[in-house]
Amino acid sequence: MDTAGLPARRSMVTGGLAAAAVALAGCSSAGTPKATTAAPQPRPDTPKVAFARLMEGNVRWVSGDLDHPDRDPKRRAFVAAAQNPFGVILSCIDSRVPPELVFDTGLGDLYVLRTGGQAIGAVVTGSVEYGPMTGATPLIVVLGHQRCGAIEAAYKSLKDGAPLPGNLQAIVKAVEPAYRLTVKDPGADPVDTMIHHQVRLTADDLRANADLGPLAKKGALAVVGAYYSLDTGKVEVLTGSPA
Repeated sequence: MDTAGLPARRSMVTGGLAAAAVALAGCSSAGTPKATTAAPQPRPDTPKVAFARLMEGNVRWVSGDLDHPDRDPKRRAFVAAAQNPFGVILSCIDSRVPPELVFDTGLGDLYVLRTGGQAIGAVVTGSVEYGPMTGATPLIVVLGHQRCGAIEAAYKSLKDGAPLPGNLQAIVKAVEPAYRLTVKDPGADPVDTMIHHQVRLTADDLRANADLGPLAKKGALAVVGAYYSLDTGKVEVLTGSPA
């Protein structure tokens, strides 16, 4: 067996592994959350401050300059015994719209509910009510999004008179009021028009319901309707922005 070339090959392998380690370390550091040395921010106790916190996080999401706040073992231990979120997010099930990322929030910051097309019923509404009614959570955001598959399927089902299979039809029935408004004025993109109507109608219903309405009227709660762009990552306010 010829061993004359082994030292050279060993050097090449060692050097290659070292270079790979350096490259991997560089990749790892680029995606590592910022080190957080400051104390956690106090929980917002008004709708205006809570909404500002969310939108500041969305600005970071759009730019890519993320804080990744309160996502470590210390935070996990801190919220293990009790929670006190400052916002409720009702969004779609779409895998591209994770509220905790969209608003760059941390563990224990938000109650998050996700249903197809932000469809609501008694159980969903009760879940939305939980934070404001038991913990004085000051903010609810109904978050629709661009190119919503659930709304598109419901629109086609209602337009063609072809019910969807199984319990998917329950989503169709829940968003039918938004469809009826869309038929009156479909705009350039009827599905997108229907998405906007669904957000506004859902936010209006929550804002006016028997339990949340009094909180909203006295300024202890804001119910915001918003729209998320898949293309840009930006959240646009449609209705109910706190004064």
